[in-house]
Amino acid sequence: MYGFYFFDYTYFLFMIPALIISLWAQFKVNNTFEKYSKVNNSGRITGADAAYEVLRQHGVSNVNIERISGNLTDHFDPKTNIIRLSDSVFSSTSVAAVGVAAHEAGHAVQYAQGYAPIKFRKALVPVTNIGSALSIPLIFIGLLLPVQYDFIVNIGIILFSLAVLFQLITLPVEFDASKRAIEALSQSGMLYGEELDSAKKVLQAAAMTYLAATFTAIMSLLRLLFIVGNRRGRD
Repeated sequence: MYGFYFFDYTYFLFMIPALIISLWAQFKVNNTFEKYSKVNNSGRITGADAAYEVLRQHGVSNVNIERISGNLTDHFDPKTNIIRLSDSVFSSTSVAAVGVAAHEAGHAVQYAQGYAPIKFRKALVPVTNIGSALSIPLIFIGLLLPVQYDFIVNIGIILFSLAVLFQLITLPVEFDASKRAIEALSQSGMLYGEELDSAKKVLQAAAMTYLAATFTAIMSLLRLLFIVGNRRGRD
């Protein structure tokens, strides 16, 4: 075995690249949002206005929109049917704010229309939460035990794999929400030309954070498989 899980060379082999990509993606989204948060749209449409319009276009009327504190804390809560927009988005007329708000409204539309990937992701949430909490402890305990107890390691790997699957399912959900947002902004005339292109750049940058999270999850799984495989080869 390679010692304690968090302190071996496999961390540098698998996780440092993932860390670099994650930091780059976070920098990209913050930098892009900050850049286009200084560019107001010609129609003076606020983030809240944009979210309402996306909902209206899709015939969704049972979703409320609230303001919350923070920066880029925007999200749709399917339990309460509320779109929560941050201070930097709710009343802002920037193209960045309009893009982000429309994206969150896109999630609300997904739930309202029964979009299959988001239903699958929702069903995975309880299992993923359990898997995230138990997978690493089970793997660590299994690696400390004789090889005949590898079934404990296998259970941990399976649980961790479910968390990776959750990240993979998240990608089409986020891409589809952005697609719905851009289509709604374009068809309604809320944004056009360079304004629409700028909103696309903001959402594309945001998508990089989900790609980075998925890459990190996959690399973590590969690291675990590498550690377990080498341990079995030595026993």
